[in-house]
Amino acid sequence: MGWIESIQKAIEYIEDHITDDLSIEQIAKEANASVFHFQRTFSILTNMSIGEYSRKRRLTLAAKELQDSGIKVIDIALKYGYDTPEAFAKAFRKQHGIAPSDVRKGNVSLKSYNRLTIQVTLKGVDPMKYKLIEKESFQVAGVKRTYSTANNEQNKLIPRFWEDVHADGTNDRLAALTNGEIEGILGVCVAGEEADCSQMIDYWIAAPFQGDAPEGLDILNIPASKWAVFEVHGPMPAAMQNAWKQIFSEWFPSHSYKHAGTPEFEYYPHEDPYQPDAYSEIWIPIK
Repeated sequence: MGWIESIQKAIEYIEDHITDDLSIEQIAKEANASVFHFQRTFSILTNMSIGEYSRKRRLTLAAKELQDSGIKVIDIALKYGYDTPEAFAKAFRKQHGIAPSDVRKGNVSLKSYNRLTIQVTLKGVDPMKYKLIEKESFQVAGVKRTYSTANNEQNKLIPRFWEDVHADGTNDRLAALTNGEIEGILGVCVAGEEADCSQMIDYWIAAPFQGDAPEGLDILNIPASKWAVFEVHGPMPAAMQNAWKQIFSEWFPSHSYKHAGTPEFEYYPHEDPYQPDAYSEIWIPIK
């Protein structure tokens, strides 16, 4: 089963259990993927989180029931996961712009978020330059922070991490330490796989380095893997964000490969990644 089919299967599961108290672990299991990689793929393809999709769908269905039935507002609120009429009214107003009680007055406008069907059009207009390579395990030295992936929190906080390592000189120190086959700085993402950390990731800013851990830095081993290495041309962060989207919306659907679930990383050579002609790479372990 390919990525797109896996995501669609998970969406069908959400829809079939839309009034249940679903966990992200249950949903990701339907896609046969880790929580992190499922959430990341979903958000890249749909521009929303799983939580956002579920909430918008519930409030869409709740509005329909208010229009089509005489069920009490409090009963509809409880059905769609709200403990109090006040919490339901607040969420309902945020999406639809009116109170739940106003729906039955008629002649009102509502926002409908329809059942999602992922359709990928492989246009092939913008070519993707990539190569497949086999690489033995290697070591990196660097600094890390741990983030929650709930509601894509990591996407907001990781850029601040990069700002910090540039400001305090860590980036320059890592650049000087590099002594591995890959010369440059890496942004490495390590997803939590255990039940108690499935929505957490360790994000490393590191450099390939052979030897004992330098003072103030930690060591991470990147396992041997087959890698899909994608070229990224243009200034950060837009070029990198666009490349990730193209990989998951075009490249994976047109190939039989799947993400191997081991650490992935972005590679930045020793140059300013914010320049218009900047070059970088995305390395994804595949199977």
